[in-house]
Order: sequence, then structure tokens, then C-alpha cells
Amino acid sequence: MTPGTISKRVVSDRLDWVDRMVNEIRALPLNDRQQFFSDRRNVGMAESCLRRGLEALFDVGRHILAKGFAVGVSEYKEIVAGLKSQAVISGEIADLMRLLAGYRNRLVHFYHEVTPDELYDICASHLSDLERAASAYREWLKNHPEYLDETL
Repeated sequence: MTPGTISKRVVSDRLDWVDRMVNEIRALPLNDRQQFFSDRRNVGMAESCLRRGLEALFDVGRHILAKGFAVGVSEYKEIVAGLKSQAVISGEIADLMRLLAGYRNRLVHFYHEVTPDELYDICASHLSDLERAASAYREWLKNHPEYLDETL
């Protein structure tokens, strides 16, 4: 594999997806636990949007590594390690993203263990974690325009 350029369109689309999923979750009644649980659809909506937002976040990292650095990875925690080793993210963001990767894996592989109360608490208190990671990508991309392919 030879390093090439990172598609601005791909990373923009995925980062917009993260923002959309966070906004969908924020539109739920997260300030009132009783109201949140009064409509059983809220749990499914929160879970789906959280999982999809996390997957989009890691898709950006995989794209940056593959296209910008010719590093192929498949596991989410490998994406984090690769991004840190290429100085795309800081150690602090890497620690955060390792937690996010683990939670995404729980949502996908151990979904039966994720309780509605746990999901509510994460959505009510930790959505900013996804935004912090997305912001780290945006900052790195802004500071490294030489890696970007801006064509459609």
C-alpha cells in the first residue's frame, strides 16, 4: 500500500453523520428520565444513533490511516493505536477513543448486556465524548491540508 490522499468528501460526510446522530440523540427527552422511558421507542432510537455515530467516527479514522498513511486496520482499537502512532490524535483522545471503541463493540456484540438505564445515562451525560473525538479529527485535518484530496 502506498500513501495517497484523504478524501475530504468522505471525511466530511462521516463527520456530518456523527453530528447528525448526536443531534438525533439530543432531540430525545434526555433531561427527564421518566419522560425518556415513557416512550419505548426512545431506547431503540438512542441505541441506533449512538452505534451509528460511533461507527462513523471510526470509519473516519480508518479512512485517514488507509489513504493518508497506507496503514490497513480492521479492529476499532487498532484504528486508535494507528491514529495515535501517526500523531493524528493525542494520547488523551486515544484513551477516550479506546473507551468509545469498547462501547461500540458492546453495543454490537454484547447488545443483550447493555441496559436501557445504562444507555440513557451515556446519552444524557457522555455525548460530548463523540464530539471531542470528531473535533480532534477536524483540527488535525485543518492543520494538515497537504493530506487532503478536495475533488469530488
